Amino acid sequence: MEIMPNKESFKNYLYFWSGQLFSLFGSMVVFFVIIWWITVETQSPIFLAIGSFLFIICQVIFMPIAGVLADRLNRKVMIVVADSFQAVATLILLVLFQMNLANIWIVLIFISLRSIFQAFHLPAVNSIIPAMVPKEHLSRINGINFLFTGVVQIIAPLIGATLMIILPINTILWVDVITFLIALIPLVLIQIPSVENHGETAEKTSFYTEFKLGLQTVKVIPGLVTVIFLSMLLNFLIRPFDTLMPYYINVFHSGSATHLAIVLVFFQVGMICGATVTSLKKTWKNKMKVIFGCISILMTGYGIMALAPPGGYLVIGIGGVVMGVTLPIINALYQTFIQTVVPADKMGRITSIDNSLSMSISPIGTLISGPLAEMFGVGNLFLYCAILGIIVTILVWSFTGIKNVDYDSNSEMGIITGKINNIKN
Repeated sequence: MEIMPNKESFKNYLYFWSGQLFSLFGSMVVFFVIIWWITVETQSPIFLAIGSFLFIICQVIFMPIAGVLADRLNRKVMIVVADSFQAVATLILLVLFQMNLANIWIVLIFISLRSIFQAFHLPAVNSIIPAMVPKEHLSRINGINFLFTGVVQIIAPLIGATLMIILPINTILWVDVITFLIALIPLVLIQIPSVENHGETAEKTSFYTEFKLGLQTVKVIPGLVTVIFLSMLLNFLIRPFDTLMPYYINVFHSGSATHLAIVLVFFQVGMICGATVTSLKKTWKNKMKVIFGCISILMTGYGIMALAPPGGYLVIGIGGVVMGVTLPIINALYQTFIQTVVPADKMGRITSIDNSLSMSISPIGTLISGPLAEMFGVGNLFLYCAILGIIVTILVWSFTGIKNVDYDSNSEMGIITGKINNIKN
């Protein structure tokens, strides 16, 4: 039976979502503090690259497994367990820092564990959205989600940088544990609808069969394989930015944790602006054209950051704003499409397969970011990646059929949904 969201489920989702914002805040503070600790302790882009590599590779490996489980198990329990393990891992790390036993390798193990727990958390959270939010509100709720996420991600680095001035790292890590407990309250109290499989046998199928069903579903959605291929390439090219920004600020620009926090604030201000547009605009025409245009603008912002002179934090900030504006629009339109056409009982698998394939070559990009930065210089590496990103986007748009896919057509969307529902194990 198809799950039909209603006002009550929508209200429950808003309670759940508000708790998740607290959890996100704690995670972002800890992430900022840990990354800056690695930067200062090692002064090496190699260790930053290793940390980012471990985070991504764990998600690539475990997220497809988590996606199948999210469609088979109680999603509420799955979220509680994943978040609880992450909080326990943080608690162990802060004890190790308190006892002066923490070192770079222990921190890298901690990063890996957090990635595994988030790999199980994300598919469960993503799959409950279309089950609790009415279809007419999906686009706006995705935009509002990015809006408030951007606000949290503005505050978290500033709070993290401030706390690092006045408190030791083991004390700061308590923020993650406390915000987890706050997020746990609404999660325990609300009801999250269970998923009943339709179009599949009532008998429990094997893990492999259900995963294969997810891959078959990806294939029948027009343009999705092309978009995933483009995402793979762009995620590969964006890895140096994600991995080396603390090194870029600290070593190349002789900046402090405060400078890094300010640069991240510029980026998040851009995200808030983009998310505001997404949350206010009810309908979007020519979704693919908008997405590809925004990707080109994003890569232009990447290039602006790369061209900043030493100490040019304002130029870096402008590039960050340009990048930030486009991300909520790209992701909100894409997520709304997936949430609209994919049945609730397959949502965990599809979102996890999508995420895993999109990130599949990112670990390589992360691992080689450090050596390439030492070879070419961080700024030059950013610039080369930005130029390649624009070229790849233009080529995919020009030489594939993606520009002919009409996600705005109700008849075509109906055909897609029918094909998905007719897939058999």
